Amino acid sequence: MALGSARHQTCARPTGRARRRGASGGEAAASARSDEARPARCDLTGPGADDLLGQALARANMAAAWKRIKANKGGAGVDGRTVQDTAVWLQGAWPAIRQSVLDGSYRPSAVRRVSIPKPGGGERELGIPTVVDRLIQQALLQVLQPLIDPCFSEHSHGFRPGRSAHGAVVEAKRYVQEGYDVVVDVDLEKFFDRVDHDIVMHRLSLHVADKRVLRLIRRYLQAPTMVAGVVSPRTQGTPQGGPLSPLLANVLLDEVDRELERRGHRFVRYADDCNVYVKSRKAGERVLQGLRKHYARLALKVNEAKTAVGEVWGRKFLGYCLWQDPTERGRRVDDGVRIGVARPVLAQLRQHLRGLTRRHSGCSLEHVAQGLREYLQGWKAYFRLAQTPRVFAAMDQWLRHRLRAIQFKQWKNVATVYREMRRLGATHPQAAAAAAHTGRWWRGSHHCLNNVLTIAYFDRLGVPRLA
Repeated sequence: MALGSARHQTCARPTGRARRRGASGGEAAASARSDEARPARCDLTGPGADDLLGQALARANMAAAWKRIKANKGGAGVDGRTVQDTAVWLQGAWPAIRQSVLDGSYRPSAVRRVSIPKPGGGERELGIPTVVDRLIQQALLQVLQPLIDPCFSEHSHGFRPGRSAHGAVVEAKRYVQEGYDVVVDVDLEKFFDRVDHDIVMHRLSLHVADKRVLRLIRRYLQAPTMVAGVVSPRTQGTPQGGPLSPLLANVLLDEVDRELERRGHRFVRYADDCNVYVKSRKAGERVLQGLRKHYARLALKVNEAKTAVGEVWGRKFLGYCLWQDPTERGRRVDDGVRIGVARPVLAQLRQHLRGLTRRHSGCSLEHVAQGLREYLQGWKAYFRLAQTPRVFAAMDQWLRHRLRAIQFKQWKNVATVYREMRRLGATHPQAAAAAAHTGRWWRGSHHCLNNVLTIAYFDRLGVPRLA
């Protein structure tokens, strides 16, 4: 079936029994699933379907949208107004803006283009709309998402209510446990910059009946960009930074999700990151060849340099990776499949911790501990699925060594080292040995300070543990 012909507006998902029946034909079942397993169509004729714009601009919805915009903070757009400045300005300007949105005369402002460094090198371009445009987009999102989101594939996890990267990683692990340990790791080249406006608007029109909403969203897609004061027209792409961009990305990529479902594949998608799990490299190459064609029909291009077919072990997905515990293989139901943190992410963590624990920073140990809390608490929350206690224990040990070196260097001279060691409860030989290592901060902190700057000491200081 050609991908372009799969014009569905689905909400109800197949039952678990129906999915199992559809998947029983192998990795790429030749025939489509039974009609009983196919979802029903979305209803575009429900109450208020023709007045979504009015619902978006309702007082309660706008208040909720403003609350979200204020919480997200964010920078100023091309008008230079911050969130606080816009709040004051809108008190007098909002009635006219609201009316222009309703009568179709509203024109979005240009989008300020900025570049931020990627963790792995290179730059990612972001588009920052004005606060007013972010507010209107957020109001639209709050009306459209409940309408469209139930129509998406259950294997799509990115930027959806009640879903997260953790759900995507757990689903990937389940496929590997079932024996699908070869992954087709697909990376799209500059996805948000290549979104075709006509294609995404056609896909959106299958879900949205209000023509005024469609017209307004198209204007947001076509809003020009500003770089260094120069305004340029935009004919493709959707700016990363606008509230509507993730929803539009899911609307576009749902087409590929449906085709993968129709063929009975095991896959997980988070925004533009898609992994398909198969049992052999040969099957993976066939799937990749088909995906190239499907994406081409959506005017998208596969990044061949970052796309690969190979064993799943150690391959990065959303910062995580999967590994196999050799001591548990064949002894457990899950065959020893474990979730870990990808090596490049661990390297980035170590590099960031080095910056926070420099011995020449001049900051007190309490101040350093505060910086570690602010960073590591968020890091631990995201990587809480990791099943690598030994890796985390080694990282904790290395971090405490760096903290001891900071304290050792701040004591500076022999007399201070001896006095502070004794104050912390060290014996005379222990304090004397530490004082003798003055100047050799890294080596001396490892051999002499372990007995006084203990794990419990750093716990009291508030240094988070990874393990």
